[in-house]
Amino acid sequence: MAPSPNSLTQNVVLGEIGEALVDAFFVGPLIAFVLNEGQILLRDDAQTRRIDAHPGAGILAARRIGKVILTGGDDGRVVRTTTAGVTEEISAHKGRWIDALTGREDGAFAWSTGKTVYCRDAKGAVKTVDAPSTVRGLAFAPKGYRLAMAHYNGASLWFPNTAAEPERCEWKGSHLDISFSPDGRFLITTMQENDLHGWRLSDKGNMRMSGYPSKVRSLSWSHDGQWLATSGANACVVWPFKDKDGPMNKAPQECGARNANVSRVAFHPRDPIVAIGYEDGWVLLVRLADGAEIVVHAVRDGAESAVTALTWDDAGQRLLFGLENGVTGLLNLPA
Repeated sequence: MAPSPNSLTQNVVLGEIGEALVDAFFVGPLIAFVLNEGQILLRDDAQTRRIDAHPGAGILAARRIGKVILTGGDDGRVVRTTTAGVTEEISAHKGRWIDALTGREDGAFAWSTGKTVYCRDAKGAVKTVDAPSTVRGLAFAPKGYRLAMAHYNGASLWFPNTAAEPERCEWKGSHLDISFSPDGRFLITTMQENDLHGWRLSDKGNMRMSGYPSKVRSLSWSHDGQWLATSGANACVVWPFKDKDGPMNKAPQECGARNANVSRVAFHPRDPIVAIGYEDGWVLLVRLADGAEIVVHAVRDGAESAVTALTWDDAGQRLLFGLENGVTGLLNLPA
């Protein structure tokens, strides 16, 4: 990122969608806003289209998978929405909720309802497996057709195309979100307790990352996989993963400390810069090397609302953010 003053607020285009925001994504040439009440807004320079992906229901989980948006709702439906605004029902589970979902760039999807996990490959074939308890998080491995599932007392690793039972990674407690390191060496979960937990997959070595004052609900890996940025404190807590033992016996780095808890984090896709969103609506960019901060969005009128969406485009030139109260912002970095 080129040198710039300590504020980029003049480069931000603010908007207002007036509804609770679940998440937001860059999808091909469009921006997509996923709304709590079942709709997706697709926006380009010319128009905004409202897509009723889950009529009369709420969206519980959303992911951008390539150039489509995958959503799961409290109507028990998994829906794929294209940039043309076309929706396709992938699956329906009447009377159930979709607890978690994920996908791969090749078009494979996975979702869970209760303790049952469904995995649909790029050709449309669906395999299922039952976890030991309700699954709260899903993630595909960066290499190979392997799925990780977070549940009570640990995580499970499943190869959908084999008959083998899922492999268990055990640690007591309730595990929620789950993520592989980009090189596939580590598996990380957030927990109901104010902790992260991890496993070194080569030998199932446990890694406990504790000391958070609140729950960790947002994770983001640096582009080279050497750092993991997390929410859960009044600063972005960044754990080192360069060495073979990851963060074991190492202290994390903290950056962007403020008098408000961090709600979302997003590493730049090419540079060691992390975007940080806070529960009071502020957004900062922080350079990891020296902790230098740049303000992207500042809230000074008392209308505080948590940042619920924060994402970069693939080129790292635009940053999209959204607040729980429906305020949105698009940062265009100067050349």
